[in-house]
Amino acid sequence: MSDLIATFVFFFAVIDPIGTVPVFIAVTSRFDKQTKQKIALQAALVSAAVLMFFLVAGEIILTSIGIPLSAFQIAGGIVLFLFALSMIFGESKPEGEVKLVRRGMETAIFPLAVPSIASPGAMLAAVLLTENSKHSISEQAVIALVMLSVLVVTWGLMNASTFIYRFIGDSGASIISRVMGLILSSVAVTSVLAGIRDYFGLAGA
Repeated sequence: MSDLIATFVFFFAVIDPIGTVPVFIAVTSRFDKQTKQKIALQAALVSAAVLMFFLVAGEIILTSIGIPLSAFQIAGGIVLFLFALSMIFGESKPEGEVKLVRRGMETAIFPLAVPSIASPGAMLAAVLLTENSKHSISEQAVIALVMLSVLVVTWGLMNASTFIYRFIGDSGASIISRVMGLILSSVAVTSVLAGIRDYFGLAGA
């Protein structure tokens, strides 16, 4: 049970559903309620398809080109750490991605589905948390369900975005994004250390 909660928190941090709310509001500001609901559903489905692809095929692609998962885990942890630092010290997720919308890129696919929901961190997490040598098919299926449950939460928050944004505002979304960045940085360091241990363990064998 604790592993499932940890997995949920990890995906919640990298997907950052609350940080998606300001982005969704900016993307859909010109549309009526019914259209907003369609955009929310489309964004959720597209992001689910992208993340499921990485969950299913990510390790297969790495293996086919001769990259050990431990090396990917180290690289992925470093990328996640840099991503987390940008959330903590740089522009928060809402601030950075709303700017993309203001430049005219107003579609449900970009920046809403990718990279707001299916972020680079989420793609890496989908691969790292479903390592074939450590998890059975049934365990990977459970992890996939946990990931999809976070996407369902994201979809629900997008549909309730007007109320939520009125309640938390720009400042609230920024604070939450930075807290998620702090959690993510800890996870990233753990990933790097585990990757180094596994890599040198394999090399020693």
